Amino acid sequence: HGITNPEDDQEKDDFIVRSSQQANEILGTVSISLTLFITTIAGISLLVGGIGIMNIMLVAVTERTREIGLRKAVGARRKDVLLQFLLEAVVITVIAGLIGILLGIVLAFIIAAAVQKYIASYAFDLSIPAIFLALGMAILTGLLFGLYPALQASKLSPMNALRYE
Repeated sequence: HGITNPEDDQEKDDFIVRSSQQANEILGTVSISLTLFITTIAGISLLVGGIGIMNIMLVAVTERTREIGLRKAVGARRKDVLLQFLLEAVVITVIAGLIGILLGIVLAFIIAAAVQKYIASYAFDLSIPAIFLALGMAILTGLLFGLYPALQASKLSPMNALRYE
């Protein structure tokens, strides 16, 4: 018995045969596409988070203008104020990064357990370098997006800052 097409057209194949090498190439293409998609989403998330950090820090500078003026009046240098606000931005992003890492680990564990139970054999694996990379990105985001508000705070004149209401 031969395999025949329902329309009795012997020229058309109703199946495809692929080697394991071709299957691996297809999986590689899908993997690269998925990686680019996830990287794009991560980049957008970092940008949005960074803008949020910048706004929080700009509000903090505005609300603490008198404090900045007082600190500068009693001898704080521009560098001291800059470092204070940069450190605050980094602390905020590191805390947010740690929360994100913990939520990611918990979600990945739940998904791995569900896949293991209902679909196929699957092992939960935790990548320590990825965790450090995520923390590094949080620190970098805090530094980059906290720099402008920190510079604004460090440039405040003590006289004008003390008069600010």
